[in-house]
Amino acid sequence: MLSKNYKPFFYLLCLALGTYIIHKAVFLFSEINTQHFHYSLELLYLSFFAISSLLYFILLIVKKKNFEIVGMTFLFGTFTQMLLAYLVLQPILKNQIGETNVEKVSFFITFVLFLLFQTLLTVRLLNEKP
Repeated sequence: MLSKNYKPFFYLLCLALGTYIIHKAVFLFSEINTQHFHYSLELLYLSFFAISSLLYFILLIVKKKNFEIVGMTFLFGTFTQMLLAYLVLQPILKNQIGETNVEKVSFFITFVLFLLFQTLLTVRLLNEKP
């Protein structure tokens, strides 16, 4: 049985898989060619899932040590994630071929979804009594 604190990792995985399937289905039904994308959809979802899981794990550790700074840790982690995403996005921004607009939108949708998932999990964590 999963611990109460570690159950959100399972929820994050389910949300990531669900949105990945929907995202992939939209690409298939729209007949969008993803072969020339700089980053595959699988790589994006896997990397954002790993970063989100790491941030939540760090928040659990911080919660055990000092509940008062969980919010600030989340803000710092989110800022770091945004900086990393911007650095990773640079090759897509510099690319001038026709499909980059679809790739940019896909990247931002994935980023915003995981940011939303992280925020919801952090709000639930902050609403728990220490």
